[in-house]
Amino acid sequence: MEATMKVVHIDAPGSIQIVEKPVPTPPKGEALLKVNYCGICGSDIATFTGNQPFATYPRIPGHEFSAEIAAIEPNEAGLEVGMQVTANPYFNCGTCYSCRRGLVNCCQQNETMGVQRDGTFSEYIVMPIERIYSGNGLDAKNIALIEPFTIGYHAANRADIQAGEKVLVLGAGAIGIFAMISARLRGATLYVADFNQTRLDHALQLGATDVVNLGERDLMDAVREWTNGDGMDTVMEAAGIPESFLNAIEAAAFGGKLSLIGNGSRETTFNHSVLLKKELNVFGSRNSLHDFKPLIELVKSGAVAIESMVTHVYPFQDSIQAFEALVQSPADKLKVLIRFD
Repeated sequence: MEATMKVVHIDAPGSIQIVEKPVPTPPKGEALLKVNYCGICGSDIATFTGNQPFATYPRIPGHEFSAEIAAIEPNEAGLEVGMQVTANPYFNCGTCYSCRRGLVNCCQQNETMGVQRDGTFSEYIVMPIERIYSGNGLDAKNIALIEPFTIGYHAANRADIQAGEKVLVLGAGAIGIFAMISARLRGATLYVADFNQTRLDHALQLGATDVVNLGERDLMDAVREWTNGDGMDTVMEAAGIPESFLNAIEAAAFGGKLSLIGNGSRETTFNHSVLLKKELNVFGSRNSLHDFKPLIELVKSGAVAIESMVTHVYPFQDSIQAFEALVQSPADKLKVLIRFD
């Protein structure tokens, strides 16, 4: 009798259920992983609601995860059955111009798990061995946070943030906070803006120098105060909405930098001459590049603590309630994990 497993399945925008599917058999060069924790990313919610511009349906969401190796062939990476791992969920083609230049994170045919291909909200998954990373003894919850950490880390690297810079992060969701932590690791002074005070309080606890609640104070008033009218050296936009992008342009200093992380679905209208006038350096940031191993080592070293990012944990059988709760009341939920028993 064929073994089965439960998965979260989004048939179409707004339609989500838990269904049974056969446990996959790993082909040569791939491993069978038993998922332990899976994080709900903003892109997963966007896929559920129909606001993810790259999503195709039907789809199993998810790409932030930790797992135990259930079956694996002998390999040069030293990965063995029983190890706690995570994996790179961005599948690149290997042949496009980006891939040929080593920019595999922005492959022209990129397929991200949970978006263009089935993801990790599944009791078992198979992954190419070359994409799997040992958690090196980290707790399974921390391992599940490595992938979203890489997104903020890559964005800080893209902007080449330097020690002493004043950096503003727009959007205090999980990715924005990870971007803030990443900029702090590079020696920057951090400021964070959001409409939700609970998230701003998290930012303060994790290293922000100051924050501004956009429902209570004008952003530019705060920026002028923080910078003596100079503007921010770097603005990291992590909300993905037109208003936030325009705020980023306004808040940046002349000769400043913008690092764009938020993935929006609405068009933005603006006079591009302001980019010329300010001579802004604008960096798009997509996925991550060679960041998994360094961040696993960084967290293991104790240089940064990230488990406090987790505000809610749901058992797998309550996955649908977790998705619905994030749609209905996301404000108090920084990072939500699903626990697989």
